[in-house]
Amino acid sequence: MSEPGPDEKIDATFRNGSLTATGIILGFSLNFISLWVSNPNDWSRVDLLPMAFLTVGIAIQVKVFADLLARDSLLALKYDKARRLFLIGLSIVAVGMGIALLNDILGLSSMRMFG
Repeated sequence: MSEPGPDEKIDATFRNGSLTATGIILGFSLNFISLWVSNPNDWSRVDLLPMAFLTVGIAIQVKVFADLLARDSLLALKYDKARRLFLIGLSIVAVGMGIALLNDILGLSSMRMFG
């Protein structure tokens, strides 16, 4: 697959769909961390690792969302960069959620994840 040229553009409708999907996934990530943080149980040191992953991943997702809102995001090079960065952020959030769930399943955390 060849790299897009510097002036090649994507269709605005296509970008809008990607923006919608990004916003929905970002909302899910923010909701997950909000519910987790607002849980009244005590925090332990083991919670710091998944929190770090979640925070970094969500920060990347927010940056990508802002990048996709920019006018120049219709340029194929910028869009492709934002798409790759979003997948990285999504993967980091998924790892954070996985660690948090594993901590809960193994009983390593004194904090209940759901409930």
